[in-house]
Amino acid sequence: MSLRFSLSSLPPFRRNAVLFLIPASRPLMAPTKVVAEYAKSGRSSCKSCSKAIAAGALRLGSSANDPRGFDLVRWFHVDCFPAESLALAAADEIVGFSSLKDHEKDALRKLEPSASSNQITEEVHKRCRGAYVKMEAKSSKKPKICIADEAGSEDLVEERPEGQKAGSHLSVNAKHNFLQMDFHISDTKDRYKDATLPPKWIAFRTIIFNEKEDGFHDSERIAAFDFDGCLVNTSVKRIGPDAWSLMYPSIPEKLQELYKGGYKLVIFTNESNIERWKNKRQQAVDSKIGRLENFIKCVKVPIQVFIACGLGKNKDGTDDPFRKPQPGMWKLMEEHFNSSIAVDMDQSFYVGDAAGRTNDHSDADIKFAKVVGLKFYVPEEFFGA
Repeated sequence: MSLRFSLSSLPPFRRNAVLFLIPASRPLMAPTKVVAEYAKSGRSSCKSCSKAIAAGALRLGSSANDPRGFDLVRWFHVDCFPAESLALAAADEIVGFSSLKDHEKDALRKLEPSASSNQITEEVHKRCRGAYVKMEAKSSKKPKICIADEAGSEDLVEERPEGQKAGSHLSVNAKHNFLQMDFHISDTKDRYKDATLPPKWIAFRTIIFNEKEDGFHDSERIAAFDFDGCLVNTSVKRIGPDAWSLMYPSIPEKLQELYKGGYKLVIFTNESNIERWKNKRQQAVDSKIGRLENFIKCVKVPIQVFIACGLGKNKDGTDDPFRKPQPGMWKLMEEHFNSSIAVDMDQSFYVGDAAGRTNDHSDADIKFAKVVGLKFYVPEEFFGA
């Protein structure tokens, strides 16, 4: 069941304890262990208060097994760590506990919940595993969704709009204007609606993205690009996997330099024709993905690609969270497809042609960079005229 709400509407003591409840038919990616370490740099941020964790400071991480074969770690300040909601049983079970200083060991022991708290926490987790959803019947028959805090009490969050289907859980952090999402690999498909995707391409909600290729590496430094009008020259009058040309001859060499320099290369591109061409959707999918695959072969470096297929507005009038300038594609990459590596925003950047200039078709790219927090370049500035 899907819900959207603002964390700022919750009392401070409950913001750390929100449990997003998922349907029982989907696997729960529950934390498997708690990790303690001294922050290697000052680039990580606390998932509770959103403030930076200073280099050398003790931090606690909730590590969960991802179905794709690696661990996802969410870091917290020690004082912000939601020990009870994450079922911390004993401090000496924390990975890395034995290497800590004595006074820090004592501080972590204070996080151990009492017996009564353990009983409450277990009850909440049982509800979560069983997809605990309480609905209040009204004359309109619109269900209301409740969430449980650490004490087991419930707060009414929001009505689910009529006709909204159960799915992944999306919410908005008002402070950062960033989309928060609960992504599960089991939610992906090898088709986008009635169109079959090529091998190594999968769909999630209104986006299509490619799986990792040989030689692909995740990184704290992200070099991100728009596709049409930035990396390649295309025309709405021409379709097909070969209907493109390089925007600038320097592009292959420039991308190869970035890759060799440790950057992860990512393309974020809007392609509403995939949604709009209902009778030719397979043709639209084959054309877009074919161009991307041929471009990647041309530049000879692995690139991660995210394609937003939505029209911009959902049927209920809300913005599609994945279509630029909305930050959904970036957040999916950052939170679920970068091997839990924190992105260095100071060294990362985005290049796009839609900068709101007189002859630009829109300002979606510059707004996308702004909402994400990336440095922005237009292609002629980055690649050279």
